[in-house]
Amino acid sequence: MNVIRITIDLTVEDIEAANAFYSDYLGLDGQDMGLDWVTRFVVPGSGEHLQRVSRDATASENPKLTVKVDDVDGAYSGAVRRGYELVHPLTTEPWGIRRFFVRAPDGTVLNIAQHSDT
Repeated sequence: MNVIRITIDLTVEDIEAANAFYSDYLGLDGQDMGLDWVTRFVVPGSGEHLQRVSRDATASENPKLTVKVDDVDGAYSGAVRRGYELVHPLTTEPWGIRRFFVRAPDGTVLNIAQHSDT
């Protein structure tokens, strides 16, 4: 498994209420992800980004980070083999992501994900 990208996931009460801060004040480009519970903001020209999450659609807990990988099944097997706590099972979500959530030893919940078309 190789890590492709890491995204910070900020939990917010109301995604719409924070739009002015992230887009108008900070000047980040908002990306509509087609989901009402998560939105992404990107630094123009660099591609650096963060996501704001109100309440994950299928998991019981919001992650702090999303780690995109090239082999989510291998990542899942490695987490199980090492005995890490699984917070959300390996699932192919309706929006095209195959993912699971794992709790790191420091308590941080990570969303380990791969686009299901790759």
